[in-house]
Amino acid sequence: MSAEYATFGLAPAMRAGGVLANGDYRVHRDFVDFIVNDRPLLFQLSDLDAVSPLASDVPPAIFTAQVRSLMLETDAPLPGGRYVIYGCPECEDLGCGAVTAVIEKEGDDYIWRDFAWQTEEYADLELNGYHGIGPLRFRGAEYRTALSSLLDGSGSARRRVLLIGARVALLAKLAAALRTIGIGADITRDAADVPADELRGYGAVAFGRAVTQQERAAVRAAFDRAGVDAAYVDGLAPIVPLLVAQIEHALDRSPADRRRLTRLVAADGEAGIEVTSPCRVQLTAYRLDRLYRTHAHEVFDGILEPGRHRIALDAKAVKGESFVVARTSGSVLVEAMAHG
Repeated sequence: MSAEYATFGLAPAMRAGGVLANGDYRVHRDFVDFIVNDRPLLFQLSDLDAVSPLASDVPPAIFTAQVRSLMLETDAPLPGGRYVIYGCPECEDLGCGAVTAVIEKEGDDYIWRDFAWQTEEYADLELNGYHGIGPLRFRGAEYRTALSSLLDGSGSARRRVLLIGARVALLAKLAAALRTIGIGADITRDAADVPADELRGYGAVAFGRAVTQQERAAVRAAFDRAGVDAAYVDGLAPIVPLLVAQIEHALDRSPADRRRLTRLVAADGEAGIEVTSPCRVQLTAYRLDRLYRTHAHEVFDGILEPGRHRIALDAKAVKGESFVVARTSGSVLVEAMAHG
C-alpha cells in the first residue's frame, strides 16, 4: 500500500471533567494520545469528545493488553482487522460511537487505514468513513519503541488532590464534586505530619482564600521534602464549579503546544480566546453578589475555528466579582474578570 511515512509518538492528554452550571457533570479521564506528525491525531477529528484506549484509570492488565493489541500481538477486537482508536470517555461502549481503523503490517511498517466512525459491529466506510485521514504509514522501530515505553507501568494510578482551607463545609462539597467526576480528594489543614509516601500520591494542592502565606509555604516545604512536583491552586472564590475548573486545569499534563484551548483573557465585559484547531468552546460566567450568593450564566457555546476570538459577555453575568471558565473537551481555563 502506497502511503507517505508519518511520524508516530505519544503524549499525555486528558478529557476535562467538570461540574457544569446546570448541575450536570463530566467525568475526568487521563489518557495517552497518539501524536502523528507532531500533532495530536484527535485534533484532526473535528470536535470529538473521546479518549484513546490507553487510559490511565483502566486496570494494568487491560492497559497492557491494549498496548500489545496496537502492536498487533493479539487478534483485532473488531471484524475486518479493526481497532478502536478513540472511544466514549464515559462508558467506552461501542454503541456510543468510536473511531476505528484497520491496523496492519507491511514488512516492518505499521499502517493505519480506513478510519471510520463506528457504532455497530461492522463499519460502513462509505457512510461513516473519515475520508480525509490516512492511510498512515509508521516506521516499525519508532512505532514499537513508543508503545513499548508504556509497558513499564505508565498506566498510572488516578491522581488525587489535597484540599487545604478553613471552610470545612465548602471543602467537603468540593471533595464530593471532584470524586463525582473521578478525581480523588482529601482534606487537611496542613501537611506537616503527612508521610512522604502519601504526599507522592497527590498531583495538586488547592488552597482556600483564608490560608495564610505562611501556611502555604509550610505545605510547599512538606511537598519539596517529599520530592513531589505538585501543582498548586489558589482558589479564586468559594464557588465549587469554579474551583473544580481550576483544579482540572492544574491537573492537565499535556504539553502546552498540543492543547486545543491555549489562551483566555477576561476584561471589561469581553473574553479573549485562542484555539489551535476547530472545537466547541463553552464559556460560563460565575459571580458572587453582595450576599456572597453564587450566580452562574452560560454566556457562549459554539464551534470556533483556529485562531484568536473576542466574545462579548452579558454585562449582568460579569458585574462585580466575577470569573469566566472556558471549556473544550480536553482543556479548561479560568480567569477572573478584570474591570477597567
